[in-house]
Amino acid sequence: MSNVPVITIDGPGGVGKGTLSRLLAARLGWHLLDSGLIYRAAGLAAARAGLLQAQPLDEVPLIALARDLPLHFAEQDAATHAFLHGEDVTEELRSAEAGQRASQLAVIADLRRALLQRQRDFRQPPGLVADGRDMGTVVFPDAPLKVFITASVEERSKRRLKQLLEQGASATLAQVEREIAERDRRDRERSVAPLVPAPDARVLDNSGQTIEQTFRVLEGWTRDALGEFFCCQ
Repeated sequence: MSNVPVITIDGPGGVGKGTLSRLLAARLGWHLLDSGLIYRAAGLAAARAGLLQAQPLDEVPLIALARDLPLHFAEQDAATHAFLHGEDVTEELRSAEAGQRASQLAVIADLRRALLQRQRDFRQPPGLVADGRDMGTVVFPDAPLKVFITASVEERSKRRLKQLLEQGASATLAQVEREIAERDRRDRERSVAPLVPAPDARVLDNSGQTIEQTFRVLEGWTRDALGEFFCCQ
């Protein structure tokens, strides 16, 4: 499927990757890959199987679980829903706890490899917008447009706190800042697929920007790189 165009949008948590990816996929009429949901689903399945209690983690059963993860996605009400063993777990996967579990699993090299083809299978005509942390560096290195979005820890923490409070969760800014800083450290320092921009990625710091402002920049970059896909929009 290498002839199917892909736009990768990478970056740490709290930069708006998910919202921006959904907006761009809708704008183009393309498929959307939220790779974080796959790792979160693997984390949920591992937690339910009691595989996250041991320290250090026993990687062998976790890798086996990832290879045979009974996960599928479906579009409902203009949103992507995730189903694990046939159960809609979308809301559960959006929690802070789900993110922490995903981060634990993301450092396991063979588990990442086990999930690689599942992500690449999303590459279907007419095109794909892929949201993640290693989309441009590992999963789709041949993507014609790679974007890396960043923002300050303070800015991202405020955005995440607002999101959590809107979901009815209880959290403090200091707590969220600690969690984001720790996730950043793990993402940067892991030996496989660390969180870094691809060498040919366009990098945008959207600190102080609204989603709308960032999307205008992203849309402009897409026109520059893949203008033919806007011809009939």
